[in-house]
Amino acid sequence: MKVTIVSGARPNFMKIAPICRAIDAAHSNGKDITYRLIYTGPQGDPSLDTSLFSDLDIREPDGYLNVSHGGQSEVSASIMLAFEKELDAHPAHVVLVVDDLASTMSCSIVAKKRGLKVAHVIAGTRSFDMNMPREVNRTIVDAISDYLFTAGMVANRNLNQEGMIPEYIHYVGNILIDTIRYNRHRLLQPMWFDSMGLRKGNYLLLTLNRRDLMRNKPVLKSLLEAVVKKSNGLPIVAPLHGYVEDTVKQLELKAPNLHIMPSQSYLHFGFLINQAKGIVTDSGNIAEEATFLDVPCITLNTYAEHPETWRIGTNELVGENTFALEAALDKLMRGEWKHATLPDRWDGRTAERIVQVLVESFENNK
Repeated sequence: MKVTIVSGARPNFMKIAPICRAIDAAHSNGKDITYRLIYTGPQGDPSLDTSLFSDLDIREPDGYLNVSHGGQSEVSASIMLAFEKELDAHPAHVVLVVDDLASTMSCSIVAKKRGLKVAHVIAGTRSFDMNMPREVNRTIVDAISDYLFTAGMVANRNLNQEGMIPEYIHYVGNILIDTIRYNRHRLLQPMWFDSMGLRKGNYLLLTLNRRDLMRNKPVLKSLLEAVVKKSNGLPIVAPLHGYVEDTVKQLELKAPNLHIMPSQSYLHFGFLINQAKGIVTDSGNIAEEATFLDVPCITLNTYAEHPETWRIGTNELVGENTFALEAALDKLMRGEWKHATLPDRWDGRTAERIVQVLVESFENNK
C-alpha cells in the first residue's frame, strides 16, 4: 500500500509527523504500507526552519510542488497541475491530507478524479461560516473523502448531519496530541531565555497569525494595548512571523515589557508554551497544546475547531472584544483560571489508529 502524504504549510508537519512514524513502525513489523511525503511549497521555504524535521523526528519531504504565492484560485490551480505530475511519476493507492488549506482541497480533488482513495485527517471540523475559505476547503474535502478521521464526537456529529457514509467515519482522536506527547520531554529552553531575565511560569506568551486580524489595525491595536495593560509589567514574549512583526511595529505601541522576536523552532516554542503563566493567541493548534499541558489560554476568536478545548480544557474564547479580553486577563493574573480535563482519545495513539484503519482496509480489499 502506497500512501502519499501532503503538507501545505509548516503547521501541517506537526500533524503528519506521528503518521509518518506510525507507518514506518507498521512497515518494520511486516505490514504492506509505505509513504511518500510531499510539500506543496518550494524547497528552501524560509517558513521551514532547518531544525523542523529533526525536531519532529521525521525525514525531510520526498518531493516539493514548488507552489508559493498567489490568490486562492491561482494557488489551487498550480497545486493541482503540479500534483498531477507528482502522481504520474509516483503512483499511490491513498492520498492523505490534513486540515483545511487550499493545498488540502486541491490535492484531494486531483486524487479523487484519478480514482484514488482520499484520507482526511481532522475531518468534520466546522465554523459554519461559508465566507471563510477554509470552511469551503474542509467541506469539499470531507464530501469526497473515503476515510474521515475525526478528533472528537462533535466532528462525528457534524459529518453525520451532513449525510456522510457512516462506514467512512473513524473517531481516532487528536493527532496533534501525539506530537506533544512524543516531544514533551524533548522540549528545549531557548538560549536567550535566561539572558532576558525570564522565569518559568512568570511570563505571558503572545502569538498572532490570522491575516484578517492583521488587516484590522484599530482592533489589533486595542487588543494588544489590553494585553500590555493587564500584564501588570509581566514580560510578554511574542515570537512572530515577519509579516505579523511588521504590522505590530507599525502600531507603535508603548510597551517596554513586550518582547517581539522571530518565530522559534518547534522544540523551543513548545518549551515557551509549557512554561508560560498564560497564553494569548489566535491559533487553534496552540489552544489544543495548552489544554494538554494545562496552561491557561485566551483565544482571540469566536469559535474553536475543537470545542473540547474550551468546554473541558484551559481555553477561553474572547473573540476580538477588548473588554472580554481584559476580563479574562484579570482572571488569569489572579490565578483563578480553570484546569483542564483531558479529552477522550488524547492518548498519543491517534496515528496508530489511522494506520491500522488504512492497513486493514487495504488488506480486506485486495
